[in-house]
Amino acid sequence: MLIAMKLSKLLLFIACFSSAIVGEMTAGTPKLKVSYDKGLNGVSIRKDSHVIVGDLHAVFRLNGKNFSTKDYSGRTSSSEKITDQFGKGKVLIVKYKEKGLPVLTQYFYIYDNKDYILTEFTLENLEGGEVSSNYMAPVNIDDVKIIPSSPENRALFVPFDNDCWIRYQSHPLKFDELTSYEVSSVFDNVSRKGLVIGSVEHDNWKTAVKIKSDQSNGLKSIVCYGGVADKLTRDTKPHGELTGKIIKSPKVLVGFFDDWRSGMDEFGKANALIAPPKEWNKAVPFGWNSWGVLQFNLTFPKAMEVSDFFKQNLQEKGFINQDNTVYIGLDSGWNRFSEEELKAFVEKCKANGQVAGIYWTPFTDWGKNPENIVHDATEYKYKDVYIYADGKPQELDGAYAIDPTHPAIEKRMKVTSDLFRRCGFEYVKMDFMTHGAMEGDRWYNPTIQTGIQAYNYGMKLLNKYFGDMYVNLSISPTFPAQYAQSRRIACDAWNKIKDTEYTMNAVSYGWWIDKVYQYNDADHVVLKDATEGENRARVTSAVITGVYIVGDDFSEAGSEEGKMKSLKFFTNRNINAIATGVSFKPVEGNGDKSENQFVRVDDNGVYYVCFNYGEEDIYVNIPLDRIGLEATKDYAAVELWGDRLVDTKKPLPVPAKDVVVVLIKNL
Repeated sequence: MLIAMKLSKLLLFIACFSSAIVGEMTAGTPKLKVSYDKGLNGVSIRKDSHVIVGDLHAVFRLNGKNFSTKDYSGRTSSSEKITDQFGKGKVLIVKYKEKGLPVLTQYFYIYDNKDYILTEFTLENLEGGEVSSNYMAPVNIDDVKIIPSSPENRALFVPFDNDCWIRYQSHPLKFDELTSYEVSSVFDNVSRKGLVIGSVEHDNWKTAVKIKSDQSNGLKSIVCYGGVADKLTRDTKPHGELTGKIIKSPKVLVGFFDDWRSGMDEFGKANALIAPPKEWNKAVPFGWNSWGVLQFNLTFPKAMEVSDFFKQNLQEKGFINQDNTVYIGLDSGWNRFSEEELKAFVEKCKANGQVAGIYWTPFTDWGKNPENIVHDATEYKYKDVYIYADGKPQELDGAYAIDPTHPAIEKRMKVTSDLFRRCGFEYVKMDFMTHGAMEGDRWYNPTIQTGIQAYNYGMKLLNKYFGDMYVNLSISPTFPAQYAQSRRIACDAWNKIKDTEYTMNAVSYGWWIDKVYQYNDADHVVLKDATEGENRARVTSAVITGVYIVGDDFSEAGSEEGKMKSLKFFTNRNINAIATGVSFKPVEGNGDKSENQFVRVDDNGVYYVCFNYGEEDIYVNIPLDRIGLEATKDYAAVELWGDRLVDTKKPLPVPAKDVVVVLIKNL
């Protein structure tokens, strides 16, 4: 009897850890299956019975040398049922052991009704010490079966932040190597089928996706790793090392979608499940910011006059959000106002049915004098608070980077937020945030090991002191995103068609970012010194992006051109009604610079927008089948800028440096 019980337990052990004995262990759902193959010492992913990824393995760096799961000889695997914020599903766990190496445990999470899996791995030192690494790559794929070679194949470049007028890009697969930040997609632009890979966690790592093509429209390999630090993350030092008895890689999404745009939306939603967007129960902001034209010419009398101009000329004529509110914001230069003037400005805004906004840069020293006393923390000098790289202060955009973990920074936050709150400000634009995420020699807080850990530390403090205000990030990393309601989708943009094109480049391939923030922000809209077509295009770029902020000088001495044009272009109620905060999607994904066609479906029907960034008039055929409509069907449609009927079967004229906005109504 005792022998039988022992045999039963042994059989149970063998069943639970089957791939320690036999060739394959599989876990999954009817849609997706993940299998560990002992022979390959790798993992394959199947969707609808088709192998889409073969031989996926993990890689990490230890003492300057890279090691792979393929370097391990001892392996066991198991699967379990799971229920978490993503839903119900299963997890496949593969544990690797090898003498002289940390224990490596891979996790693959497969969920019911999802078109993606999540994967991560841990390293553990079982000998009582710690393990350190600054490179952990959960996804290494040398066998990419998912994307057949096609001249319409594209790979998406997503920047780490929005500084220095960086651009998104959809690349043909004719490059040697491409590095995208946090996420990328590889897709066929005709069928729209595509692969999306990216990190859904942003607490410890800066993550990159490295893609190698065969230079003739096919893929060679894809790697998604935590540990990127280069000139596009604004770093001069390598990524910091995570150190501990157990350390973990970023959690990475790997998905195959019938439409790569839906895949990017799902990627955004997955991030939001882990770190929900900062709450906002009001309408998308409409308003004004002083940096558009006034800039450092901002004065207290001019700010008061601008508030009155909006009240007397624009608010009653349709430039107002769904809460009947306008936000009037002071940008850089407000510190020349006295506290009494700031309070008077806020009261003026309130009397005019407006919300007052203001500006700050929490992680920068613009004076760049190490011996200067820190503002609002006078017991410290600025040399005490810098993020050093090889013993030198780090400069970006003309300012030195500040350590977000230094107690002087928290004190500055408290003093500044107290001032803003005393004065009555409810909206704050935070700028030059990337400075706080730079890698450094060390941080004041000894528990901080990486730049993104330091950034999270600082942003948690920011939320502590400014969390009751609306927070709009300007120059900043895309992730982490949970500390602000909105983020500017690109760098500065002004009044010309090139500014519209630059903004729409970011919307073309970054529209999905409104899944991790409440809203994307197209930056301030300026009208003066541009053609009326450029005015229409620039306003449209804002209303189809999200936050709708304008920037001409509306003080008494301001440009009459800007004021007159504002009455024409900011008061079109049909156009303003589009500005609900939901970004439009690109129709295609193959633009050399920016897509020029965008679409959004809502209760009113299908909105179709076509920009003409060029110098010559063009004619376009509305691609009904590509925007989800039947090509043979007749539709009622109206062009909203001109308030004219449109025949959706005939070529539509789009003048040079202009735009058309068509509402195709539900029948």
